[in-house]
Order: sequence, then structure tokens, then C-alpha cells
Amino acid sequence: MSGATLISHGCRLNIAESEKIAAMLGGEDDLVVVNSCAVTAEAVKTARQAIRRAKRDRPEARIVVTGCAAQTEPETFRAMVEVDAIVPNTAKLDFARYAPTRAPRNAPRPSHARTFLPVQNGCDHRCTFCIIPYGRGPSRSLPAGGVIEEIKAAVDQGAKEVVLTGVDLTAYGADLPGQPSLGSLVARILKLVPELPRLRLSSLDPCEVDDVLLDLIAHESRLMPHVHLSLQAGDDMILKRMKRRHSRAQAVDLVAKLKALRPEIAIGADLIAGFPTEDEERFANTLALVDDCAIALAHIFPYSPRAGTPAARMPQVARHIIKDRAARLRDAAARRKAAWLQEQVGEVTDVLVELNGTSGHAANFARVAFAAARPNSIRRIRITAVDGDSLIGVAA
Repeated sequence: MSGATLISHGCRLNIAESEKIAAMLGGEDDLVVVNSCAVTAEAVKTARQAIRRAKRDRPEARIVVTGCAAQTEPETFRAMVEVDAIVPNTAKLDFARYAPTRAPRNAPRPSHARTFLPVQNGCDHRCTFCIIPYGRGPSRSLPAGGVIEEIKAAVDQGAKEVVLTGVDLTAYGADLPGQPSLGSLVARILKLVPELPRLRLSSLDPCEVDDVLLDLIAHESRLMPHVHLSLQAGDDMILKRMKRRHSRAQAVDLVAKLKALRPEIAIGADLIAGFPTEDEERFANTLALVDDCAIALAHIFPYSPRAGTPAARMPQVARHIIKDRAARLRDAAARRKAAWLQEQVGEVTDVLVELNGTSGHAANFARVAFAAARPNSIRRIRITAVDGDSLIGVAA
């Protein structure tokens, strides 16, 4: 039996949790679980579409919805005739909520080249645009001992790369005795799991990147040269109205410091287009941030109001303007990425081969395609060309 069908939307934390749910529900062939996202109104719409599609494809299956959208808008999904049950985020790893009449199965965790490991959940901040704290609750961290155990287990099962994930990853440890930082956790992982070839971090808040973490980025080759920053905007007034805790100058300075410490580091970032009160001048500051912070891997979000958040009550930008600004941000990000990819032609890099055997990710997270190689191995690849959003390479 192949197990439950998992449909996962949204962040890497959701991906990590979906992998745990899939392992927990091994053998539950008559079940479809939709792990939803609530970050935008479009994300909720996407979840509803996925539910309807799943019911058409699997009319005999039970459909259970979990995730942030199920937590923040349960009535939306209760009203859907296709949905059999809703599991809140707080219970999403409870087997009985999915299959109440059956005993849990001890299914092995699937073997992947990359393992997403949630080490932090929830958020204590209240950015004015964000609904996620209402779906995830307060910040809480997995103690370092548990993190080490999880990583050792993943490595024993063949993982070559672990990605640390969280809702507010850089808040790691604030709720634990002694308040250990994310940097101290990373140092412990690298020291206590020497057999782990690659460690990667998910999204970081620029105001919480500690000195220990910066030093590790500079000197630890097993910590991948790829940082994704939660920037959101490049204008100080918009950042203030978002209730972000960093300024534009602090973001630019952090990237400059990262580049000085490790020149090959790739910068990713989240950016929002059309936040309430954003005029053309303020948008221009965000647009310029793509170049000012050398953002090669951008995630662009057109602003959408979420009921119950302060930003939803602010003066809104017209939808057609938001759409246009998001397109301009995507164009700027695409140009920056194309130049970044072109710079890598002729370089030799280590690539983690995905399970398809014909593509993978370089240390800087660039996607690389090549002739068939052994899945779940790390290969030296010479980059020969660019093809769209990917690099092309051959064995070095």
C-alpha cells in the first residue's frame, strides 16, 4: 500500500510537516490530506481548488484539511461538501485526527536527498499584514538534543542535506532555558553530526542574524552559501507600517557583510508589492532593493488583505496597480537571476543529485541539470550553459 496522498502548499515548514504526516499515515490509501497555507487570499483559494480537484480524482477517498488556512478559516472548509474533517495545526501530527478508528502504523520515513526539519514553530511578532501567527500560535523551539537526534536519524536514512525550517527561524531558542541562539544550534549540529555533508537554513529575519551565525557562514563549508531573507519591502515608511523590525539600511548592510564574509553566497528574499499606502516613490525603493541587495532568488507576493490584520484596515492600493508592481518586481528579479546564473558558467560546483538522477541543487541553491547520475549523491559538476531558470552541467 502506498499510503495517504499529501497535498502540501506554502512554506518549507509545511513541506517538513507533510513528510512527517505521510510517514505517520503509511498505508492509509483511502485518505487525502491537504496541508493548506493562509499567507495570502490566493493561497486559500488554491487550497479550495486542490480539494475540489482531489475529490474529482479520488471520489472514494476521505479528504482531511489541515494547515494554517484550516486554522484561521475553518468555516471556509467546513462549508465545502468535499471535506470530511478539519485538523487544526496544533493537532496536525496526531494520527487519531486523521484515522480515528485505526491503529497507528510505524511507517518508515521516506528517503530523500534533502530533509526539511522544523526546529521552530509559531511567531511572537505581529507584522501588520500577516495572518500566520493566528494559525501557528506563539514561538516555540525544539531543544537542541531533539534536533540532533532528528538529524542523525535523517542521515542514517540517507539524507545528504538537512534544511532547518521554522515560521520565525531566527527566533529559535528564545523560549528555551538559557535562550540559545540559532547560531549556537547550527554550531552544535555541525560539531555533533560530522557525517552530515550539507546544512541549509530557510528564511531568516535580518534583524535577528546573530554574530555566531555570521561567523559560521563565513568559515563552515558544510553550511551552504545561500541565505533567504524576510525583507518584505525596501522603503523605511512601508517597513514601519508593516511593523517590521529592520530598516532598509540594515538590510543592505547585512547583505554587504554576508558578501564580504563569503563572496559566493546567494541571496534570496521575500518582497511584497502594493502594501497599503505604498505610492510610486516608496515602491521604487523596494524595486531598487533587488539590485542593492543582489537578490538572485526572489519570492514576489502581490499584497492581499487578510481579514483581522491591521493592514487590511489601512488605505489600500488599487488591485491593478498591485498587479503591475508585482510584475515589475518579478521582471527585475528575473534579470538579476539571469545575470547570476550566467556568472556561474565555467565554474565547477558540488551538486546534490535529486531522486530523478538528472538534476539537483548546487551549494548556492542554483538548480543544475546534467546527464544521469546516481540519485542522492554529491557530484562535482562543471557548469557549461544556462537554460531558462536552470544551469546545465557535465561531470567535472
